[in-house]
Amino acid sequence: MFERVTSRFPRTSASRTRAAVLAAGLGTSVVLGAGVAVAVDNTAASGAAGAVQAQAAAQSKVAEAQAKAVEAQAAKAQKAAEAKKAAAAKAAQAKKAAKAAAKKKAASWIDPVESYKLSASFAQNGGMWASKHSGQDYAVPTGTPVVAAHGGTVVKAGGNGAGDGPAYGNAVVIKHGNKTYSQYAHLSSVNVKVGQVVKTGQKIALSGNTGNSSGPHLHFEIRSTPNYGSAVDPVKFLRGKGVTV
Repeated sequence: MFERVTSRFPRTSASRTRAAVLAAGLGTSVVLGAGVAVAVDNTAASGAAGAVQAQAAAQSKVAEAQAKAVEAQAAKAQKAAEAKKAAAAKAAQAKKAAKAAAKKKAASWIDPVESYKLSASFAQNGGMWASKHSGQDYAVPTGTPVVAAHGGTVVKAGGNGAGDGPAYGNAVVIKHGNKTYSQYAHLSSVNVKVGQVVKTGQKIALSGNTGNSSGPHLHFEIRSTPNYGSAVDPVKFLRGKGVTV
């Protein structure tokens, strides 16, 4: 009778093989699952990071725009302040210049008329006067405003040469101080009175053709006294005062 021999190796081997296959499959699933999870996590993290970056970029642009707006507003305000300061300085300068001009005008001498033409000159010989011409004639139309060549006090005014004789017609004499007087003659009308204080450039009369005159003009004299016979060259005198004649 034969002895029965039972072998367990093949069965055990098969069981082990199945277990190994199952373990390997499970391991593969675990590894794949982990990989998918990691991939999902990386994608989510990447998306979140991108969103944060986009938000940061947008905020940066808004902040930059706000900074530029503030800077532009500050520059505008500074420009306006500088313009205001410049305008104030210009106004102050103009005021100062006007004040200086007024002061200079008050202290200076000017021509007695505007838009004139010089005619008979000082010391010129002629048949219209008994001796040499005692002043300077300014040829201007009748009615031309005559102004005080310098500030002073009226000491003579009226017809008959204001006391110097009919040859002068209507006349005015102004005392300026320091033995200096100015005389204006052949006037069509007189606008001042004796004792009246006048300023440089103030209207005192209108030119005319009264007295011993051959045509409309202003006869102008500079004297050392209020009376006829003390005249000096008026053009030379005015030019010495800086007046363009």
